Amino acid sequence: MKNSIWPKSSSERVAKSLEAHSVIALALGGLIYILAVTGTLSVFNHEFQRWEQPAAPEMSSISPDAAAQAATSVFESEATPTTHLYINFPQPDLPRTVITTDTQAFFANSDGTGGPRVDFPWTHFLLDLHYYLHLPQILGLTVDGALGVFLNAMSISGFMAHPRIFRDAFTFRRGAGRVPLTDLHNRLSVWTAPFHISNALTGAFLGLASILAISIASVSFSGDFFAVFSPVFGSEPPAIDGDAAIAEIAGPIAYMQDNYPDLLPTYFILHDPATAGQHSTIIAEHSDRLIFGEYYNFDASGAYQGNVGISDGTIGQQIIGSVYNVHFGNWGGLPVKLAYLIFGLSLSVIIASGLRIYFTRRREKGRPAPRLEAGWEAVVWGTPTMLAVTLLGAVGLGFDGVSLILIFWLGLAGLCIGATAIARPDRVLRGLKMATCLFVSLALLVHVAKHIDLLGSFALLPITLTLLFLVLLVGISLRPEPLRSSAKTKVPAE
Repeated sequence: MKNSIWPKSSSERVAKSLEAHSVIALALGGLIYILAVTGTLSVFNHEFQRWEQPAAPEMSSISPDAAAQAATSVFESEATPTTHLYINFPQPDLPRTVITTDTQAFFANSDGTGGPRVDFPWTHFLLDLHYYLHLPQILGLTVDGALGVFLNAMSISGFMAHPRIFRDAFTFRRGAGRVPLTDLHNRLSVWTAPFHISNALTGAFLGLASILAISIASVSFSGDFFAVFSPVFGSEPPAIDGDAAIAEIAGPIAYMQDNYPDLLPTYFILHDPATAGQHSTIIAEHSDRLIFGEYYNFDASGAYQGNVGISDGTIGQQIIGSVYNVHFGNWGGLPVKLAYLIFGLSLSVIIASGLRIYFTRRREKGRPAPRLEAGWEAVVWGTPTMLAVTLLGAVGLGFDGVSLILIFWLGLAGLCIGATAIARPDRVLRGLKMATCLFVSLALLVHVAKHIDLLGSFALLPITLTLLFLVLLVGISLRPEPLRSSAKTKVPAE
């Protein structure tokens, strides 16, 4: 084969690579696609939180005394002892203060008085879907990590199956059938390769870290799971029983403001509050680093005890501390988020189009699989449809938790079963596009009606306008299309 980027190129290797690419896509493409779609949306989870609860008190900052007052008030309202007390400080894209314990979470007003209970069930549902696929935490992380590995395997096998893929990076052919779709699939794969490969690698690392830690702990740390991470994130002293007055809260916050004015505190954590062994940690972002933050430790009296060293420690610490931000786009502000949106949508299109090409190729060879093809269309457009249904259920009907999980998975399963029974991919595609538009529109109408007095608020406007734009975009795509031919078509080699 001429013009190959691979040494010793052969048609046999290309064929085997394409087969491996197709097998992985057929077996795991649905779950990988769901992760791609939900991951793209998760980049804007702060914006969705504000949209779900637009009336929550907002502020650019909160004073140490006000933060301490709010945190102490929530702690004293606990019916059972909590192991941790958290203060989530205002961020540029989420200008709210939240006080959290093991059992409850409340907003705080800027003067330290208590605000409403935190309530954004759909955003929580979305994050849980992406992080864990609604499975138990360790199992879900492991499955996600394995899917990241397989996504990279799909990328490698896809490149090896198309030896001229880089040479033809700007080639677009016209015609019917799979030719334009194949070119779109291959061009997007090349242009966005650095993103989706790095995203798959970081996702695999985040997902498989727990399993790796359990394995390492059983061999080298006497089974102590948390000790495996202590060289990177530091270790927490053992709990000491015995009651005590709640530790100083305002002091550590004021210390950070006075001594590290260029840093952005994100969390205050009080470990084992009101016990003899209580101590606190403040996590603060460094604007010039990719790391998620540095840990600054304080004793019960508020005296500074030093930092863990993620920001100025070993290269290994800084790399590991950067994985989360690289994966979720939590750096660089809005421009980076928009870039992740474009790349995430591209990855979703790559995955969706890949199996469409496979099924089109089967039709061209006289071996159509209409039931499987219809089932795949149900996954591709059933996912946004059911996300829209759960959104309507959350904002309009007050559904949360298990209810949203059951609606999504049972609904998606039902759509796939129904699609395979119909065995008409074109009808499934059009029907689910219409359903997505309908349910997103209903969710928008209900949400606007509930918060009509806040319609011009920045907490509401970005997501509202974005969802409206997506409805219009999908609606435009519903224009009549020519019927797809099942005739065999000769297609130029890639």
